[in-house]
Amino acid sequence: MTRVLAVSAGLSVPSSTRLLTERLADAVRADLGPDAEVELVELRPLAHALADHLLTGFPNAELEEVLEKVRLADGLIMVTPVFSASFSGLFKTFTDVMEPGLLIGKPVLIGATAGTSRHSLVLDHALRPLFAYLRAVVVPTGVFAATEDFGDHGLEQRVERAAGELAALVGGRRPLHVVRDEFADPTPFADRLRGLST
Repeated sequence: MTRVLAVSAGLSVPSSTRLLTERLADAVRADLGPDAEVELVELRPLAHALADHLLTGFPNAELEEVLEKVRLADGLIMVTPVFSASFSGLFKTFTDVMEPGLLIGKPVLIGATAGTSRHSLVLDHALRPLFAYLRAVVVPTGVFAATEDFGDHGLEQRVERAAGELAALVGGRRPLHVVRDEFADPTPFADRLRGLST
C-alpha cells in the first residue's frame, strides 16, 4: 500500500494552511487511487510536544507516532504559513526534531499560504533549500496560495499538477494527467526553434 502523509503547520482555526493541505491531499488521493492511504496531520496540537522535544531530546508518545508516520510514508505533503517572509517556526521545529537522514530520497510536495501573493517566492527561497539540505526529492511544482487564490481556477491547476507529480514519484509511474499552463505556448519546442532561425 502506498502511504502519503500530509502535514499542515497552520496556527489559526480555521486555517487556510489546513485548507490547502486538504486540497493537495485529496488530489494526491484521487491520482493514486483507492488503495492509497493519505493521512493529514496538524502540527498545532503538537506545539508543546515539539518544544519539549527540542529541550529534552525525547518526543512524547503522540509526537513519536507522527515521526514514525513520516518514516513509513512513501511521500510527504508539507504546507506552512508564511511568517516573516519564510516558513513558520512550528514548521521548522518539526523538521528540526526529525532524526538525521529521515527524509533522504523521500518525495515531498511543498506548499505555503499567506495573505498576499508578494510572499510566493517563499517556496523557492526557503522551502526548496530546506528540503534540499535534508536530501528529500522535492516535486517540480510547489503550490502557493494567497487569500485571493482560493476559489481561483489557477490554484486548482497548480494543485492538480503538483499532486500528479507526487503521485508519479510515490507510485512509480507517470502522472495520470497533464495540466497545461494557461499561458504556455503549445507549439513544440523544435518548431519554435525553426521559427527563430528563419
